[in-house]
Amino acid sequence: MAAAGLDIRGVPISGRREREQTAGILAPRTCRGHHKKCTHAANLHREKALKAVQFAGYGGPEVLKVVDIEEPHARAGQIRIAVRAAGVNAFDWKIRSGALAAVMPIDFPAGVGMDASGVVDEVGDGVEGVAVGDAVFGTAATGATAQYAVLAEWAKKPESLSFEEAAGYPMSTETACRALNLPPLEPGQTLLVNGAAGGVGLAAVQFALAGGATVIGTASEGNHEYLRSLGAIPTTYGPGLVGRVRELAPHGVDVAFDAVGSGILPELIELTGSAGKVITIADSRAAEYGVRFTGGQGPGHAPEARAEAAALFEQGKFRLPVAETFSLENVAAAQAKSEQGHVLGKYIVTVN
Repeated sequence: MAAAGLDIRGVPISGRREREQTAGILAPRTCRGHHKKCTHAANLHREKALKAVQFAGYGGPEVLKVVDIEEPHARAGQIRIAVRAAGVNAFDWKIRSGALAAVMPIDFPAGVGMDASGVVDEVGDGVEGVAVGDAVFGTAATGATAQYAVLAEWAKKPESLSFEEAAGYPMSTETACRALNLPPLEPGQTLLVNGAAGGVGLAAVQFALAGGATVIGTASEGNHEYLRSLGAIPTTYGPGLVGRVRELAPHGVDVAFDAVGSGILPELIELTGSAGKVITIADSRAAEYGVRFTGGQGPGHAPEARAEAAALFEQGKFRLPVAETFSLENVAAAQAKSEQGHVLGKYIVTVN
């Protein structure tokens, strides 16, 4: 063992860094300035930069590159994790393609992804209830598709929940919870979810069922059996939707949630009887119909959804299937698949 103040070679430890970059040795480090004392579990080869996925300009999936970056650090109110898995969301490729450039411009080079799971290795000032070594999942303040990510919001990961599945929870659960709180949906009411087999749709279905609602969900026929297994009533997309739903819900639909933006807002208004009972996260024409569009950090932001999903998971009432996993080097393929839609669950990038 090394003496106090000396490393394992007997060399004094001094200066701002309290550990040497010694091959293969893990040790505590005191972080100064904007983050408080913390312990790193990172490899000490700091001459080798950390890996992250970035893009230097708008375009197709091919613009995504694995690059070396400086290590990020947790500021006040944040934590840093060694990323184990990162979720792939439609939001990611909409940002990358430039589809949201008019309303959400970004600086280049830009990081990729919002959702991640991993192990805490740095805790910022003012943070309570979480410690170095805890397994968590949450929303990144820096790009999530990287070896290390700084989280702005998080929840502890249940032990039996895999890192891969947990990485699909953050944005899907917050978005679904926020949407269902806006009309709001009450116990005993009937909810129609358009796009019920995707990440957000599945989260909405399960939150609503847990809250005592009846849920009808549109999905491809191949995903109907899974929706039934959750307790939802599946139906198909396409012409005749109003008639099909009315047969399934003769007493009417109280709230409709459009999770995919497939151009059916008029049908959803017809089924609910009011534009005020329809919510969308994906149809840019919402205002034309008097329908509420919700996104990001807007009204009703629901960070508590992540902990609620974790609690429901432990009760056997919440799952988001992992449709397929990809390596850090294959993020482009993951986003390309995400753009195709019609997936059951989430695409996930495994990292460390």
